[in-house]
This record gives sequence, C-alpha cells and structure tokens, in this order.
Amino acid sequence: MRAIERQEFDVQSFLSSGKLGAGRSTIHYDPNQVVFAQGDSAKSVFYIQKGRVKVTVVSSNGKEAVVAILGTGDFFGEGCLARQAQRTATASAMDECTIMRLDKGRVINLLQEEPVFSEVFVAHLLSRSIRVEEDLIDHLFNSSEKRLARVLLLMANFGQDGRPEQVIPKISQETLAEMVGTTRSRVSFFMNKFRRLGYISYKSRVEVHSSLLNVVLND
Repeated sequence: MRAIERQEFDVQSFLSSGKLGAGRSTIHYDPNQVVFAQGDSAKSVFYIQKGRVKVTVVSSNGKEAVVAILGTGDFFGEGCLARQAQRTATASAMDECTIMRLDKGRVINLLQEEPVFSEVFVAHLLSRSIRVEEDLIDHLFNSSEKRLARVLLLMANFGQDGRPEQVIPKISQETLAEMVGTTRSRVSFFMNKFRRLGYISYKSRVEVHSSLLNVVLND
C-alpha cells in the first residue's frame, strides 16, 4: 500500500499546494544565471519545476569541474539539512528554469510531518548518493572515452526508470569535458569516433544509440 502511495505522490503538486503556507518562493532563472555560488550561506533547499541546473565546483587552484546536471523534478542544495553552513558548489541554470526555493526549517518540518514526502525525499537522496559513488568509480577505473560514453547514456536515460530518450538535451562539448574530467579536444575526438562507428549521430542535437553501450561494456 505504501509503495502505491509513493508512486502516486506528485511532489510538484504537493509543494505548490496552499497547505504548505510560508517558507517557499518560486523564482524564474535565465540561462547561465547563478542560483547560488560556492561559499554562499546555505539556508534553503531547491526543487526544479522546469529546466536544467548545472552544479560545478572550483578547486583552490581555479580548476572547475561539473559534478551534476539536474533536471525537472530534482532537489538540490539539500546539504544545508546536514548542517552545511556554506555551499560547497555553484548551481546555475543551463536554460530557462523555474525553481522553488524552500526554507531549511520548512523542509525539516515537512520531513517530520509528511511521511510520504519524507519517503520520496529520502529516495532522492539515496539515488543521488548512488550516482556520486558510481561517478567516483567511473573516474578511478575507466578511461575518458568510457566516461564520456557513460555520461551520454545517462543523459539519454539508458539503464534508468522510464524509456530512453535518444535525443539528449543540448549541451556543449566544454560542459561534457568538465563532466568527464578531460579536455574539449578529447571530447571532440571521441564524439567524432562515436559518430563514425554509428554509436551516435548529431547536428544541432546529439542522438544516442543503444550500440554506445558497447563502449562501456567492453574492456
């Protein structure tokens, strides 16, 4: 019974309902507009109602890396719930976004008072944790070619719930390079190789074919 409740639970409708009261606001962001910056005070959780958000970190020597690309239905900024006083990353809109900002105290109350919401939110955290662990293993043991193939497959939803979307959202090779941890020239080389082998096709948008799985699965 609980599994059925969770499946039917509409997070967006719940968060937009009048019963939540104060402690939330909906903000519209233009492409490349910063939602919060690394080092900012962490006092709220965000929920993406529409659009995509890029999460990046910058090292002490100025090197930048993309740690996540988030989309509609994703939460982010939840580190504040674990007493994170400052943001450890920068979140910025990749395209036009509608994002709900929820005060830290309001989210804590929801987790205590709304069991179904709490279940969905915990599932989100577990999914994010698993993805981070998989990304770490990928970076430690796989080549940049395999890492790029995996990123493209994940963006096309291969191996995830729901049907794969062959045409992935528009993304620059610079961003792909930051996600993979390599140079733009290497990404360009591998993208051309994938296209030559028939694993992908692209003009203005990238179309991912299931045959790209061969790059990830083969040693």
